[in-house]
Amino acid sequence: MPSLAQRPIGVFDSGIGGLTVTRALMERLPFEDIVYFGDTARVPYGVKSVATIEQFSLQMVDFLLRHEVKMLVIACNTIAAVADAKVRAHAGIPVLDVIDAGSRNAVTATRSRSIGVMATPTTVNSNAYARGIHALDAEMRVYSQACPLLVPLVEEGWLEHPVTRLTAQEYLKPVLAEGVDTLVLGCTHYPLLKPLLAELAGPSVALVDSAVSVAEQAARTLAELDLATPNREMAHYRYYVTDIPLRFQTVGERFLGRSLQHLEMVQL
Repeated sequence: MPSLAQRPIGVFDSGIGGLTVTRALMERLPFEDIVYFGDTARVPYGVKSVATIEQFSLQMVDFLLRHEVKMLVIACNTIAAVADAKVRAHAGIPVLDVIDAGSRNAVTATRSRSIGVMATPTTVNSNAYARGIHALDAEMRVYSQACPLLVPLVEEGWLEHPVTRLTAQEYLKPVLAEGVDTLVLGCTHYPLLKPLLAELAGPSVALVDSAVSVAEQAARTLAELDLATPNREMAHYRYYVTDIPLRFQTVGERFLGRSLQHLEMVQL
């Protein structure tokens, strides 16, 4: 049995978007093994009830615990928004999530105490980022914008397309009108639009990428708990999904920034 430090990090998501979090973890923690689970057969989670999201999340957690992971990363804003407490109570190991990490980085980054959040309608309606930010500093002003059209555009690969530019511009208008100096990318698809959003928001607005934020938090947590894997030749990555849709490989590799190997379909 591997020592605790040599065990993998478990990352899970309702689908494919969490691969941007996996990518950030790979870049920040190149010696850590990672086991990724995406519930691609039952995505999207945003339209489901809280009870169902909690149930599905715990099924994924149990799968990853059977793979003896040393830490869990909730790489899905919807799960983090509604099932975070259930997952933490159930896991028995350190649990990090994109909303907590993104909220912390936003509070650190802002100078004017005005923060914009771009997210899916479900995440915006859950008010999870505003709650996370206000828990850290009640004086912060948070302006949330639901961006339902960005996820399909990213999955289509239209990262520089005029349609995507126009859509992002429209979503940004009301947020930028509030004079925010910090913008949280509150969906795991949005890091792929970072160059475009940075250009549209302008140099005076700091972008907070929740994927990068959670990777930084993971590095700190592993160091504090003495759970970091020692330097070695190569880390191993495994990917489990509940369905392999037609374009999964193409879209997945775009999100991951590398080839998607050791992919296996499983049933929960």
